[in-house]
Amino acid sequence: MIYDVLAHICALAGLAAFCYRLPELLQRRTDPALWALAVYFLCSGLSFLIDLNWLRDHVSGFFGYPNLTTIMTQAAVVVLTAAQQVVLVHWSHPPEQARLRAKRRVLAFSVALVALVALFFIVEPYRQSPSAEGTLLRNMRDVDYAGYLLFYITICAVGQVGAVRLSYRYARIARRTWLRTGMWTVTAGASFILLYCAIRYTQTIGTQLGFDMSSWEPAYWLAGDIGSLLQLFGWTVPSWGPAVSAWVANYRSYLRLRPLWWALYDAVPAIALEPPPSRALDRLPPSDLEYRLYRRVIEILDGYHALRPHLAHAAARHGHPPDRARHSPADEARFLKAALRARAEGSAAPPSPAASVPPPFAGHRDDFAEEVAWLTEVARSFARISSSRITARDE
Repeated sequence: MIYDVLAHICALAGLAAFCYRLPELLQRRTDPALWALAVYFLCSGLSFLIDLNWLRDHVSGFFGYPNLTTIMTQAAVVVLTAAQQVVLVHWSHPPEQARLRAKRRVLAFSVALVALVALFFIVEPYRQSPSAEGTLLRNMRDVDYAGYLLFYITICAVGQVGAVRLSYRYARIARRTWLRTGMWTVTAGASFILLYCAIRYTQTIGTQLGFDMSSWEPAYWLAGDIGSLLQLFGWTVPSWGPAVSAWVANYRSYLRLRPLWWALYDAVPAIALEPPPSRALDRLPPSDLEYRLYRRVIEILDGYHALRPHLAHAAARHGHPPDRARHSPADEARFLKAALRARAEGSAAPPSPAASVPPPFAGHRDDFAEEVAWLTEVARSFARISSSRITARDE
């Protein structure tokens, strides 16, 4: 069933996010926003875990109280809703204001939580079925439980309205790309949870009016689970998003440099520090991608220097003084293509083999990232040039 799959994913995602944040929490123990975020992740994971169909009966049986996982799940949701508010308040306001606003929210949600727990044991929902969704549907027919459920949904809705407002506000002022993306995703997740609340309101009231609202159940669980996953993604992506983005950028550069590197390696095998894999396997991302990209750049430059006499000859034929850097990646690619052909054909080096040919990034690049960017442009131009396009002047 899709609910079970999503519930397992949400439980694992919440607990994984908590474990991911735990080392940072131990280092920054005085950061209230980080504590609140950790509480949010932990309660999010537990709220799904303890209500999984294969576990909920064991939990209730251990404590000797039927349907106890219902209030445990709902209490965890109230706590995570309050924790989310505390995080957003600390991120959106100056420290002094944030502390005061956070205390007010914690107090309000604490009172609501105490009232919710008390109401649960007063109402005493007893109709338990093998699944969480079935249990709620059966108890919803009881007028007292319906009132209790509407109170719980109201707490959630109030918290998510605040989450939408604060996350939307922070998304508009956040300067870091991944943080802004995360806040927009949290806003979307809170909106889905508000839809979840609206569906449950309608379902509860409709049930009390005598309508069969069971067909609404899949939409209810789907909206809640998607909203939770979006919020978990939004809260965690500022931490791991930059690393993933950097890895993707490095892998893209690694692949784009591939045709140029292989052409130079075929001409000058000595440039490779280690024997390369086959051409097909070379498309796969290596485990040490950053190091491999660094080696690929260094080896391209080594190959470039091995071709310097032929490059000087190609530059002279193009009317470029050998001591002047070229400014176009397309020009650089043409010179490299011509130099490789000259080397393969055994053409004589130019009369002045000591002629200085600056490296392809001379006068343009200030750091490794810029060297990679320049060489990837050269490699792209190189891949587009076929040997048949080299004119007699290039030879």
